[in-house]
Amino acid sequence: MPAPTRDSRGGRIVLGSRSPRRFELLSQLVGQDRVQVCPPLDPNEADFEKVLTVEDVSRQLTGIARAKHQDVTAQQQDQRDSSDIAAILTADTVIVVFDEAEQPHVLGQPPADDTWPDVVREWFERYLLRAPHLAITALCASGLNAQPVERVVTTRVTFRQDAGDWLDWYIDTGEPQGKAGGYGLQGAGSLFVDRIEGSPSNVIGLPLRETAQMLSGLDVIEHPI
Repeated sequence: MPAPTRDSRGGRIVLGSRSPRRFELLSQLVGQDRVQVCPPLDPNEADFEKVLTVEDVSRQLTGIARAKHQDVTAQQQDQRDSSDIAAILTADTVIVVFDEAEQPHVLGQPPADDTWPDVVREWFERYLLRAPHLAITALCASGLNAQPVERVVTTRVTFRQDAGDWLDWYIDTGEPQGKAGGYGLQGAGSLFVDRIEGSPSNVIGLPLRETAQMLSGLDVIEHPI
């Protein structure tokens, strides 16, 4: 897809996210000067303990992105000067792995305490090294007082057969901390990857092609030429 024209439309794009990687990706798409970060005030999110299918995960994820959007929209509506807001965008990304019975499990970020290396090792050995996994992102976007549009993007990731040889080294880098699924595609974790089916940027946290399509549909950026 050709790159959309970055500065042809005006107005702020409010990003409802605490993720620096999501900010970087959106800035590449529209220009950093147009992006305003406004995280949701409520840090609580629905969990995935009772999901039985990938479709359940997608529905739950969409609900999380929608709740974030409502939170950030309410914050912006309370501001005195909101006339230059072109769009509000929220997203949420999870890694979905499968056990031996093909039951899906959602991996968030490793624990923040000293147990994280053991948790990451278990995730790799039980799930990530055994079979392909999915990165799923739910997107929610709208103008300030408009009905939001929603989209779910799925990417399938397969690790290399020899990826386990690098596991000790990777844990020692410390990179798995703070990464959904315990690895970062944009960093050293990329050496594990053998094949990506779908959007690579989706694995990092924001699918650029689909985000561009949504924003162009909202007349926030131009359609690609």
